[in-house]
Amino acid sequence: MKKLTRIGDIFFKWKDPVLFLVIFSGVISSFQTGPPKNWQPLFNGENLDGWTIKIAGHELNENYNNTFRVEDGLLKVSYADYDTFNNDFGHIFYNEKFSHYKVRVEYRFVGEQLQGGPSWAFLNNGIMFHAQSPDSMELNQDFPVSIEAQLLGGIEGEERPNFGVCTPGTDVEIDGVLRTEHCISSNAKTYTGDQWVTAELYVYGDSVIHHILGQDTVLTYQHPQLSESGELIDEGFIALQAESHPTEFRKIEILDLSDTFNK
Repeated sequence: MKKLTRIGDIFFKWKDPVLFLVIFSGVISSFQTGPPKNWQPLFNGENLDGWTIKIAGHELNENYNNTFRVEDGLLKVSYADYDTFNNDFGHIFYNEKFSHYKVRVEYRFVGEQLQGGPSWAFLNNGIMFHAQSPDSMELNQDFPVSIEAQLLGGIEGEERPNFGVCTPGTDVEIDGVLRTEHCISSNAKTYTGDQWVTAELYVYGDSVIHHILGQDTVLTYQHPQLSESGELIDEGFIALQAESHPTEFRKIEILDLSDTFNK
């Protein structure tokens, strides 16, 4: 007997097409989990409610020199109250862990890098995800154990592809190969000036992560894991950085996919 492989074949061989449509509609609806979800803001545009600050050398939630502030509806990484940068690496964490999701930020670099900042931190920030909790960080710890989607601004005369990945205390795989270098570049273009940039991450637990700029997937990797043990990381916190270059964020939002993946 010939195997039926298409919906159309089944439809035309079914004795009661109306009954077929009723049953088929029921099968399709069984895969639906309710109305489509909407993007939800993580930053409310008014204050830092829902976020926790950890700056190296300072106690939890000590917002040293008002590094993280909200002005004009923007979340700002500001160095207006600093004289010099003294390894004051900072992170601001959203207070909820996520596993399967899409996260989207709109950001731009502004002004000049603070004196004393490392050269690699020029026009540099990042979205840290699958991160350890801020309260588990040591007092002088510079960076959380996490995966970092690196946000880079352009330097005149240099190719500086945006939205690569860095791995503080972690590793990832690309096409089945374990990659242990600290940073891996994307295939994105270089973004120059103080333009607003929209960057998205598609994070599927410990399976696969995609970096999206505009309509382009600029980097894909798999199996985020701890460097020491190789243990896969399937969830964690989301954080933004303060590494010595002023940065502004006007939108930070998430589309939680955990229900879809039965998490």
